[in-house]
Amino acid sequence: MDVKTLCLGALSLGEASGYEIKKIFEGPFAAFHHAGYGSIYPALAKLTEDGLVTCAEKEQVGRPHKKVYEMTEKGIKTLKAALARKPAVDKVRSESMVMFFFADLMEEDRLKDVFDSYLRHYKENLEFLRGLDPSAIPPGRMFARGFGAAFYEAAIGYMEKNRGLLFDRNKEDHAE
Repeated sequence: MDVKTLCLGALSLGEASGYEIKKIFEGPFAAFHHAGYGSIYPALAKLTEDGLVTCAEKEQVGRPHKKVYEMTEKGIKTLKAALARKPAVDKVRSESMVMFFFADLMEEDRLKDVFDSYLRHYKENLEFLRGLDPSAIPPGRMFARGFGAAFYEAAIGYMEKNRGLLFDRNKEDHAE
């Protein structure tokens, strides 16, 4: 799904600034999609140009005006049409997994740093999801949240159980 559609989805939750949309990608969407300011703001500009969202500047005390976006009826129809299409097959993209794949070429201290960082990241994301307020959450969002938590739990369990595959194998390779 492209970032424009993801922004429409975020705006279906209510009006928001680009910053607030970015926070959605760091929060509820974090388990399954990422978007940064460099893709969110151009997407919002295009959505505004196409009449799918409106943009209003709101005054803030002691700060620059804030641009707040809101979905139009045309935007709602466009989002519904996008949701009616068959989704693309999920792909997992992970630089850490590429590094683990080539673990035999890495220094053990570096490999441990990458492993521990990756494991810590998954634990933090799981803790974040578990800490979200479940009250008044529609079933679809609860399902996605639960799926994200199950993914992180499975990844954490696998990493903790199979840590030796990386480090014990590395010791054997260095012993030869």
